[in-house]
Amino acid sequence: MTWPQALAWRMRRQLLDPVGDASAADVVRTLGAVPAQNDATTELAICARQRSPRPGELVHAIAEGELVRTFAFRGAVHVATPEDAGVYLALRAASRMWELPSWRTYYGLAPSDWPAFRQAARDALADGPLTPTALGAALTAEPAFHHLETVFADNPWSLLKALAWQGDLCFGPSRDGQATLQRLDANPRWAGLVDVDDAGPRAVESYVRAYGPTTPAHLQYWLGEGLGVRRGHLRTWIAGLGDRLAAVEVEGEPALVLREDLEEVAAARPTTAVRLLPRYDQWVLGPGTADPHVVPPTERAAISRGANIAVVGGVVRGTWSQTGDEVQVTWFDAEPARAQVEDEVERLATTLATPLRLAATPR
Repeated sequence: MTWPQALAWRMRRQLLDPVGDASAADVVRTLGAVPAQNDATTELAICARQRSPRPGELVHAIAEGELVRTFAFRGAVHVATPEDAGVYLALRAASRMWELPSWRTYYGLAPSDWPAFRQAARDALADGPLTPTALGAALTAEPAFHHLETVFADNPWSLLKALAWQGDLCFGPSRDGQATLQRLDANPRWAGLVDVDDAGPRAVESYVRAYGPTTPAHLQYWLGEGLGVRRGHLRTWIAGLGDRLAAVEVEGEPALVLREDLEEVAAARPTTAVRLLPRYDQWVLGPGTADPHVVPPTERAAISRGANIAVVGGVVRGTWSQTGDEVQVTWFDAEPARAQVEDEVERLATTLATPLRLAATPR
């Protein structure tokens, strides 16, 4: 098959062509995880995949426990379903980074200290969410952890990530513009970390389902570089899936898809669909900005720096920005039909709940 075919199928799978009617939680489940450093950008990513965008649904889904906001890939904040979070956090925690000599020296915590430290964090959060500062005050009030006072006063985030990876806490609702942390097991949908031997194959299958046709190199990028999974483990999990995976060729490049998707992938036809997506959208972060089939190499720097992206047929063909009530799209090469772009601007206006119009194409 060709790359335009493959990307057309991937757009369909990721609810971009046609745009679906899925809930916010189902969109996130489809993508595996969605970056969530900024609620507005995350909401744009979700609404771009909904025929009738529902602003505010993301915050509601997090509040109801349908989605969990926590540290995941590359140590960045993501939203995921509680079920998927149990998979990804298990893989991240398997590296046991907090037991490295550098961590032991810097934080003054031996491996044997961590069970008590984790319990102290859960106890401090037992009555509800706390800001990082308040959590730090509660923890350092205990003699065994008083030496961490300077860590919490300076930069506690690496230490808090280790607690998040082990499933002790996640982000709670913001309070007066400040982040809060809450117990993860307060979410009735949270079932704990999945056994690594089960989590690995599930993570591989989830990625291939959403980002196929894909390669072991892409899986290494997503799970290896993203969650610290070792190459040997990844190879074992891929091999263990056996006939669940099917080998295909995309313009001569070997790739993998789920066998259950093989016929649909082979029957896919190229698309000219236009989508305006937010910066750091999973469309590019899933395969990585270094994937030349999705991001033209000459434009990679701008996309990696966080430009909003304009996608045509699955390929990033431009960037966009908003100034007042105007949306300006800058195309790298030929401009698609203006009516298609105007339709996307209209969807964007619905999401942002503000009138918008497409600015004239710059000359």
